[in-house]
Amino acid sequence: MTSSQVYQKFTQLEHVLARPDTYVGSLDEDIEKQWVINKDKNGMEMRTIKHVPGLYKIFDEILVNAIDQSTIDPLVDYIKVTVDQEAGSITVMNSGKGIPIEKHSKEDMWIPEMIFGELLTSSNYDDTKKKTVGGRNGYGAKLANIFSTEFSIEIHDVGTQKKYVQTWTNNMKEKTKPKITKKTGEKGYAKFTFFPDLKRFNMSKLDDDIVAMFEKRTYDACACTSENIATYYN
Repeated sequence: MTSSQVYQKFTQLEHVLARPDTYVGSLDEDIEKQWVINKDKNGMEMRTIKHVPGLYKIFDEILVNAIDQSTIDPLVDYIKVTVDQEAGSITVMNSGKGIPIEKHSKEDMWIPEMIFGELLTSSNYDDTKKKTVGGRNGYGAKLANIFSTEFSIEIHDVGTQKKYVQTWTNNMKEKTKPKITKKTGEKGYAKFTFFPDLKRFNMSKLDDDIVAMFEKRTYDACACTSENIATYYN
């Protein structure tokens, strides 16, 4: 190998996949004691949990996105989390105004596609404003997209009375064209469904331990949002 071949240049997406610990944490299994919901669903218990921090992180990015919306959008009155262990899918949905379904004035791209399928895009780049929500570096929910075999968004924007559907596959490398239709109603929503790329997490399925952590984190979301926000898990 020549000296020039020693050096490599990654795209942003390639760098995220090649150096996941920088963005989502370790992809190796960790073992620690955690408080989780007990089997009877009537209390908490301390258990020794085996989990992959990176997988928990991408779930949390999507859930935090919903929590953030509940703090800035008065129309949000629920957050719903659905985990299908058999299918290997996770869905997070919140009501509200929805995300604007319109073209970005400078980028000539639909706003939902821009914020969930393009790296280094964010609404939190203004450092003169007090930070009250998670996310600041332009990765956020896109990390769940990158570390998934399939990532879909469905948005109802009450402002434009439109519904927007789009799917990314192959770790955000491929995407469908947005499907935009008319949809009426006084309340919108944002819905995210993704299939984590379990091979990257050295897993064959969503096991009971990681699912227990997802459930506990959803209870956390209930605890840290307004009493007007109903929170559902499965």
